Amino acid sequence: MYLGLEIIDFHVHFPTRKPMFGGPGGPGPDRRSEYIERRGERRAQIARQHAMDYNRHWRLTWGFDPPESDPPDDETQADRWAAELDRYGLRALGFVTGGGNDHLAGLVARHPDKFVGFAHNYLFGENAAQEVKRGVEELGLRGYKLLAPALDRPIEDEAGYPVWEMCGELDIPVLVHFGILGSGGGVPWHENINPLKLYSVARDFPEVTFVIPHFGCAWIRETLQLCWGCGNVCIDTSGSNQWVRWVDGEWNTKKLFRKYVETIGAERIIFGSDSSYFPRGFAIRYLQDQVRDCRELGLTVPQLRAIFSENSARLFKL
Repeated sequence: MYLGLEIIDFHVHFPTRKPMFGGPGGPGPDRRSEYIERRGERRAQIARQHAMDYNRHWRLTWGFDPPESDPPDDETQADRWAAELDRYGLRALGFVTGGGNDHLAGLVARHPDKFVGFAHNYLFGENAAQEVKRGVEELGLRGYKLLAPALDRPIEDEAGYPVWEMCGELDIPVLVHFGILGSGGGVPWHENINPLKLYSVARDFPEVTFVIPHFGCAWIRETLQLCWGCGNVCIDTSGSNQWVRWVDGEWNTKKLFRKYVETIGAERIIFGSDSSYFPRGFAIRYLQDQVRDCRELGLTVPQLRAIFSENSARLFKL
């Protein structure tokens, strides 16, 4: 419990030593390798340095230590995360990525009363729908995660429809990142960056709950329009949401909460932190700020419960 509220964190990345999506068959091509092939190692290093400079700046701004240079094995990391839940009084969390379906499922199984895992195999991979089914029915995963700006073809391509069909049959939530991807030096533009790209998919599969993270991640208007057109689309609140500094208008998380509560309602807003690495662990700062914002807005206790635990519990079937 946190200040009288049960907390479920819908959106955490497991800090695996493996590639986030498990290597080949992940979300799409390796952008860095492609860039090096086209422009060379020297330019790739320059671009990487720009990104690292920005990352250092935002961590300093938020008071976060950098990630460990030599993290322990993944099993130890799983146990550390279980201890984080106990430390902060969280009921459960969802690991949305973690080195591939099999690897993540094994880590979740260490603490099944605390952890929920998402399948995160490539949407357009061979037998992708069957892999999602295996992930849920055999491995015990309870959701499906995608990075839309990392895909190598339009997300609405009907080659991906068997996966959406399977998600509907399995009754699992689908978390799809749209908007700018990564920290500074990440992806600001891509054919799948606009949340409205999901419209035809969400319309064709109204039984599937789609979740757009980070309040839409710089695409506020488009996320709201998608939510208006498709009642099966929700949003999560995860991350620092520092993208508000890079869009028109004077936005902050408090104003974002007000806008989304007034439009889609608390039943379609889901708390997440986007936590991942140690020594930061659970980014308690985000929870503190968001609970404060919601209380200052005058949200009722039922609305607070919906946002910070009940919506996740329903989607995770806890």
